[in-house]
Amino acid sequence: MDPISQAAVGAAAAQGKSTLETVKQAAVIGALAGMAPDLDILIRSSHDPLLELEFHRHFTHSLIFIPIGASICALFFYWFLNWRWKLPFGRIYLWSLLGFATHGLLDGCTTYGTQLLWPFSDTRIAWNTISVIDPLFTLPLIAAVLLTIKSKTKQCWWLGLAWCSLYLCFGWLQNDRAVNVANTIATNRGHEHVQIVAKPSFANIIVWKTVYEHGGYFYVDAVRPGVQQAKVWRGSKIRKIDLSTDFPWLDPNSQQAKDIERFRHFSSGYIGVDPRDANSLVDIRYSLLPDKIDGLWGIRLDPNAPSDGHVTYYTQRDDARDALKTLISMLFH
Repeated sequence: MDPISQAAVGAAAAQGKSTLETVKQAAVIGALAGMAPDLDILIRSSHDPLLELEFHRHFTHSLIFIPIGASICALFFYWFLNWRWKLPFGRIYLWSLLGFATHGLLDGCTTYGTQLLWPFSDTRIAWNTISVIDPLFTLPLIAAVLLTIKSKTKQCWWLGLAWCSLYLCFGWLQNDRAVNVANTIATNRGHEHVQIVAKPSFANIIVWKTVYEHGGYFYVDAVRPGVQQAKVWRGSKIRKIDLSTDFPWLDPNSQQAKDIERFRHFSSGYIGVDPRDANSLVDIRYSLLPDKIDGLWGIRLDPNAPSDGHVTYYTQRDDARDALKTLISMLFH
């Protein structure tokens, strides 16, 4: 999730193993350790634009790296913070461990994909229960952490823990309901036995984007599961890429061809030709509006590039303000 959410969850996790006198120190260390795995964004290359994509949510987010990352954090905090707090190293390490451990697991709850099982598997795990940014999840938890520090009691901490647990459980339930609605949509189209992926739209778990493949096409729709009746916004479809058809000029042994496979792995195979640019591929899982295919990011190929030339990575967030207004309308109407 976003750094603020990671910090809040890490702080709360550390507070759970603190005394009432040290809830502030635990929150600070847990918050910093909770954000630390995202330092992998520093792994990048001016020559290879996809290196950053490959290593974000990579080894620093894996379960096996947790004690290593926590040790690095604890040594740093002990060196730079303990001159004032005078805490034993073991306690700092415990808070660092708890904060660091929450990061990968929380990212696994989102839709982006996290390599929790590295180095044993490079599968990008995404449980699709919460958006990468969700204020309704994060703000109450921040309030609980701060009130715990101010009151030096654990009642608010327990309320914050309960809220986060219930919210994630509700996200799991919403995912299941969105998949069921999408199954009905697919059946009405005559598409049987399809594999449906449902992802929460931006900053909420009310409206969901659903994607499935059938007959060489990806179908995208938006659904709002309701208590009695669901709301559906039928989207559109996009053909799966066929390199020989879409890019007949592409040398299969070129670096651009290899980059396409790297992007395909990052996107779990959900890629298609950008409707706005025949030489670009987009990750169709993500868009400003859940019923649209317009990808938030993609790669651009160059027919004139040398055999060792890389693709260009780009992002596109045009009309974000109008899209947000439309999404709010989808939430409440």
